[in-house]
Amino acid sequence: MARRYKPPKRRIEPDVKYNNVRIAMFVNRMMHGGKKSTAQRVLYDALEMIEQRAKRDPVEVFEQALRNVTPVLEVKPRRVGGSTYQVPVEVEPSRALSLAMRWLLAAARGRGGHSMSEKLAAELMDAASDQGNAIKKKQDTHRMAEANRAFAHYRW
Repeated sequence: MARRYKPPKRRIEPDVKYNNVRIAMFVNRMMHGGKKSTAQRVLYDALEMIEQRAKRDPVEVFEQALRNVTPVLEVKPRRVGGSTYQVPVEVEPSRALSLAMRWLLAAARGRGGHSMSEKLAAELMDAASDQGNAIKKKQDTHRMAEANRAFAHYRW
């Protein structure tokens, strides 16, 4: 199987309400079964809750949460001489953003609360203030990369 071909990146249209590409990407990742309008409603409700609770611009809180959760390092398994090493590598920006969104959604879904919009609002506010499970996941990833720094010379 060829490993060199990379398909071109698709251009994502910004969302309707806030005219923000990252919010549109987040809606696409949040969507289940092609129900985009439901995912949009949940996210917009969460952003309204953030605006009411934090008294700040919700898009600013969302962007801050994404920045705080975005990883810099991760580990990738490399097979060298019969042994598999966890080699720390820097994360490509598009993958870093994707991981951040995935971790925020997983943390919000695993959180206790009544509705998904409430859980998402709470997780975004926590992430914006460097707390919550998504931040913990990022710290665990960085800690793992730091612990395996001795294998950094296997990076290629």
